[in-house]
Amino acid sequence: MSSENNKIIDASVLLSDLKYANNEMSKVINTIQQIAQQTNLLSLNSAIEAARAGEAGRGFSVVAEEIKKLATRSFTTTKESTKIIENIQSKANEVMAARTADVAYDTIDKIDRNLFERNCDAQAWAGFTQVKNALCSTAADRIEQANNLLKTLVDIYEVYFDLYVFDTEGVIVAAGVHRELIGKNMSDRGWFQEVKAANAISVTDLYFSSVENRHTVAYSCPIRSDAGQIVGYFSSRFNWEYIYDILDSARIGNKGDIAIINKDGYVIACPSRKGILVDNLSSLKASQCAMSGETYGYTIEKDARGNTKIYGYARTRGYNAYKGKNWSAIVSETI
Repeated sequence: MSSENNKIIDASVLLSDLKYANNEMSKVINTIQQIAQQTNLLSLNSAIEAARAGEAGRGFSVVAEEIKKLATRSFTTTKESTKIIENIQSKANEVMAARTADVAYDTIDKIDRNLFERNCDAQAWAGFTQVKNALCSTAADRIEQANNLLKTLVDIYEVYFDLYVFDTEGVIVAAGVHRELIGKNMSDRGWFQEVKAANAISVTDLYFSSVENRHTVAYSCPIRSDAGQIVGYFSSRFNWEYIYDILDSARIGNKGDIAIINKDGYVIACPSRKGILVDNLSSLKASQCAMSGETYGYTIEKDARGNTKIYGYARTRGYNAYKGKNWSAIVSETI
């Protein structure tokens, strides 16, 4: 594939160039308007002087009238041109706005698909024999086998910090990486209480893990015996850094930005990796639209510095059995 085909076309730059050209055209029209005004004034002064000159100034009066007609036509033409340029600028903004909304939609859809796979992983692995045996079997090596399986899965899939098996009281029975935690009771954790209450797959919002010292999302689901009884719970810790593979490849412009926000408007991912779970974008109209349930769209509004920006937004729709966490993608482009 040639280098030409590998180039990424930045639509926002092209639109910015178009708007710059329009602005330059506006400057030319303003200059023409100024000339027309001066010409009109000259025509008026000429007509006055011609009137004073009487019969001798009759020929000059004809010239002054023609100059006035030229100035009037210039005024009319510049008004029409201004309307055309304003319309082009408006359409350019609409194209950029639609593009930002498309990028937001595409980004949140990719995140949904990724997290759907994590959803499936937890449910599938909860049914593995070694996982169930850690809770149901009396074999002496049952915990070692469970630990080894979990570690193998962590190594193969790479997107997880760790995988755990808990009993029904919230005590860690097996772990892939942090085996020093085996025997620790986690029943007071929100994610454990949620999965125990639901008795079905449960997914947390993004949170900071004191164990990993990094941000993560926990996927937890019941472990059932061969008879169908709940004997414990399986729980994974997703490495949130892998979401940035999606975020960093988003087609935003050089003056653009993108953020993923949770249901309360807090930033849970952005290219700078700063302000996570601290910065809040709920003051933006675009965020409010997404948080209120609108799935897709854009707004034009001022940022904190007074710059006019286009904000595209898209709310998670979930993917197949994964219902999503009411997160949204917000993409901005400076006009």
